[in-house]
Amino acid sequence: MPEGQTMRIGELAAHIGASPRALRHYEQQGLLTSSRGHNGYRFYDRDEVTRAANVKTLLDVGLTSEDVRQHAESGCLDEPLDEVGHCDGELAPIQARLDTLDELIARLEAVRERLSEHARSVEASLNRTQRD
Repeated sequence: MPEGQTMRIGELAAHIGASPRALRHYEQQGLLTSSRGHNGYRFYDRDEVTRAANVKTLLDVGLTSEDVRQHAESGCLDEPLDEVGHCDGELAPIQARLDTLDELIARLEAVRERLSEHARSVEASLNRTQRD
């Protein structure tokens, strides 16, 4: 995108593969800012185009808006993620999210095992009833 050029919300949404609604959500979460034209339309400058693409990428890999906010606070969203090295503040929210997911997976596996045992018990009981 040439210096000084802006994109409207629909153009940016198409450019990064998001919906205009998602971009408005990013703004509500404080992850993205826009300028307003005299007609009230949102406009995004070059830096915000980069930031929007980075936000979408991080959300797509499984981070939450709060995780992405931590990235933003550490300055990790200002350059294209695929072109720059990683920054100091990037790993902590990723590791925290992985830990949360590991805990959730363990709880879900335990629930699945209990439910599976109950299903086997019900099935055995029904089989005994049908044979009698």
